[in-house]
This record gives sequence, C-alpha cells and structure tokens, in this order.
Amino acid sequence: MTQTVWMITGANRGLGRAFAEEAVRLGGRVVCAMRRIPEDPFYQQENVLAVRMDVTDPEAVKEGVRLALDRFGRIDILINNAGFGMNGAMEEITAEELQVLFATDYYGLIEVTKAVLPSMRAQGSGRILNVSSQAGLVAGPGNTAYNAVKFAVVGLSQGLRAELAPFGIGVCAVCPGPFRTDFRDPSSMKLPAAPMAAYDGTPAHNMVAYLNENNHKQNGDPVRAAAFVCKYAMGDSLPSILVIGRPACDSVRDTYAGILKEMDTYYEESCATAYDA
Repeated sequence: MTQTVWMITGANRGLGRAFAEEAVRLGGRVVCAMRRIPEDPFYQQENVLAVRMDVTDPEAVKEGVRLALDRFGRIDILINNAGFGMNGAMEEITAEELQVLFATDYYGLIEVTKAVLPSMRAQGSGRILNVSSQAGLVAGPGNTAYNAVKFAVVGLSQGLRAELAPFGIGVCAVCPGPFRTDFRDPSSMKLPAAPMAAYDGTPAHNMVAYLNENNHKQNGDPVRAAAFVCKYAMGDSLPSILVIGRPACDSVRDTYAGILKEMDTYYEESCATAYDA
C-alpha cells in the first residue's frame, strides 16, 4: 500500500507541528516546510523531509516542492498552514503592515498551492486543506485585518473546490477556534507599530487585551485538533469548511443563524428587486 505523502507549511510549531506529528503517527511521509528548520530529531526521521521555505518567496516555494517530489514522488495532501495573526483596530494598521499580512497568509498560500497543483492534476488526485480560522467566518473588533485575510482564504478555498473537482482534487477551508499554541505570542501575533490612544477602552483594544491576558489558557488541545483534521483529510468525504472546537462551532452557528434571521426581515423586499416577468 502506498504511503500517503503530506506537505505541511509552517510545520515547525503550533498546529503545523501537531499536523506533522499526526501525519507521521498515521504512517505518512511528511514534507515539513518552514522558514527555519529547528535542531530537532523529529525532522531527521527517514519519512520526514524538512525544507526551508518562505511562502512569500516564489522561487523558494518552487524549490521546496521540487525537493518534495524528488524525495517522495508525489504529494497527496497539502496543508497550507503558514501564517501569522494581527490584532488592532483597522485605522491604526498601516497599508504596509496589511500588505505583509496578506503576502504570507493569502498570497503565500496561493503560491504553494499553484506549485503543487501540476503534480496533483497529473496524478488525478489530491487534497488541499487551507488553514483559515474561526475569524474567517465570524468577524469582530480588534481582528479586522485578520478577519479580512482569513475570510479571503475561505472564499478562495470554496472557489478552488469547484475548480479542482474535475481533476479529483478536494479542497477544504480549516477554521480553528482558540487552541493552546504559541499563536498569540509576539512571534506569531503582530500588533500595529503605532497604536492609537483613541481606541483605548473601545472593543478593538479590549479584544487585544483579552487575547493577551488569555494567552496559553485556551481550552483547545492542538494534538486533538490535528487528529480531527487529519482524519477528515484522509477520509472519503472532505467537508468544504471544517470548523474546529466548541467555541468556533457555537460562534459560527450563532452568527449565521443571526444572518438568516435578519435576512428574513427583508427577504420579500429583496426578492422584489427583479424585473417584472
């Protein structure tokens, strides 16, 4: 039986590392792509290939995929996990800061996907899991920039799902809620370089404070999250959106139930905007 070949970006820590460990536990061969390769025996296993890859560098992406295909011959499951967060009010985030966020979390994801697609199309199969967030389905204060990029990932994933189905390639947007990783540490969560005092005491800055105060206290277990995601990645039916954790599931349910309820209040008027038959 052919071993499943995984490629996971941002595999050096957090959920990315948990995905990699679970893929190895399941007997897969795993390409761990990351900016810096740690001195860690995990990445030196025979069935693990660690490659240096900055997803914002198209040439580095192409080289990483080439090394993966040279070593294992195929890529069955791609998990686009590389990225970082950004908190703060939209007004205090500069255009340059926003561009850096999108360069990694959105355009970098596209570069990796486009580099992997030719081999998946040639083999007539594959799975692509794009890690978005609960914040890619439910927006809130203090998260507006992150909401924007993660909503974009969900939209991209749903469009790709339809585009790639004829080639036997499944696509899923993975939307985790809060999990106990280093995601809220300064190494992964960026703040505006010039915060505005006008937002002190408002929901935007209150949310930033809440996330900082509750860092490493999240209820979500990344090991269990990885087992959940990898089960569906290898399953017969891949959901279009995979929401992870009770807080995320409940928030998504409540938000979209509210949207539908609100739409009901203007549904007939909205439908009346068509030309008369």
